[in-house]
Amino acid sequence: MNGDWLIRGRDGRLSVYLPAGDVVRCRAERGPGGPWEPARKVGGDQKLHPVLAIGQGGDGYAHLVSWRPTASGEAGLVHSTHFRPRLAALDWVPIGHPDKKGARTGTPAVAVDAQGRAHVFVRNKGGGVSMTAQKEKGGWNPWSDLKGSDVQGELAAVTGESGRVELYAATPGGLLHWHQEEPDAQPVLEEAIEVPVRPGTLRALATSPESTTLFFADTSGDLCAWRPGAKPVTLLASAGPGAVSAVRCELDGHDCTLLAQRSASGRVAFAAYPTEQESAGAWWTESGPQLPADAEVSMAVDEDDRVVAATLSPADGQLLLTRRKDEPGLALEAWRQV
Repeated sequence: MNGDWLIRGRDGRLSVYLPAGDVVRCRAERGPGGPWEPARKVGGDQKLHPVLAIGQGGDGYAHLVSWRPTASGEAGLVHSTHFRPRLAALDWVPIGHPDKKGARTGTPAVAVDAQGRAHVFVRNKGGGVSMTAQKEKGGWNPWSDLKGSDVQGELAAVTGESGRVELYAATPGGLLHWHQEEPDAQPVLEEAIEVPVRPGTLRALATSPESTTLFFADTSGDLCAWRPGAKPVTLLASAGPGAVSAVRCELDGHDCTLLAQRSASGRVAFAAYPTEQESAGAWWTESGPQLPADAEVSMAVDEDDRVVAATLSPADGQLLLTRRKDEPGLALEAWRQV
């Protein structure tokens, strides 16, 4: 899955999304902080490939994108909107292929602008990035080639506090950054830097009115932070091999960035530091039980402004959850299976 799959809806309830065979399923709280409903299929009867990208706008709506099989050996992208966890999601709508037709080209990424329009990005057969976006009055714009080359691993799409969409991608020995210069404008390739990045480890977060921060692992295993216009800085050693989950939250009256990652030991590791102050340092603290090798981690902030962390194993659908306790520091409740 690409993007935050643990989401707080506009009604305050949490929901999670996961690919399950040839469909996507959703689980949601019956009420904020309450028991959870059983998993149910979203998007209608369309059969899908086991890939899912998720984005969320300021309106709280979830935007889901996946690949569906079309002709033999070929696929096309589809999109669905889920307005509220307890409502049925819209049926999957075809949005085409970055090369008009062909096989899957990569895992898509989704970001939603200030007007609530989804922007879908995916690698194209040439190794660059293509995108399409929803029109203001319905439908989708034609696919556009955003350039770039030798793109590897998953893309990281993010919406800044300005409401403009940004995109990050890894290449052999470097990072690329696209940015919307104006609302509604096509993102342009703004900066490329040489850095020994490990593909598949990118996660982006809006961290100030002016900036988004990209977290990535370098080839030595260190977790780094990069804000375009500056040089990447090393934050701490990665806890495990995959991408981190990142969320901003208030800890003891301070605006902090909280990171979570499945550690090499199989547990969830957390690290927090004052937002955009990487020089303050951070360190990992492990929590919870050992998890399956395929377990993923995601975080959100609930309607009481408490951090919630979840782990999900796609193989068996096991969902574990914890919340921050109402006390100083980052004390967490016992993990529980939902």
